[in-house]
Amino acid sequence: MAVMIVQHKVKDYKAWKQMFDGAIDLRKKNGEVSATVYQDERDPNSLTIVNIWDSMENAHKFAQSNDLKTAMEKGGVVSAPAIFFLKEA
Repeated sequence: MAVMIVQHKVKDYKAWKQMFDGAIDLRKKNGEVSATVYQDERDPNSLTIVNIWDSMENAHKFAQSNDLKTAMEKGGVVSAPAIFFLKEA
């Protein structure tokens, strides 16, 4: 299993969440096992998303995909994402 953490700001959390939930099939077909969304305690539009993937290769592939770029644009992401890839130690 591989972990991908994405941090970014969005224009409107509710609109972003609707897009994120609607893209579950896209993420699943690319190897996502699960995803959890966290909001900053002081800024609900500042998000951290923890995705579990079936492989590190699929995590990297999705992170670099046009599908993710398009989804972020549609979801109102307003900052460049910080993306981290982790493996269990």
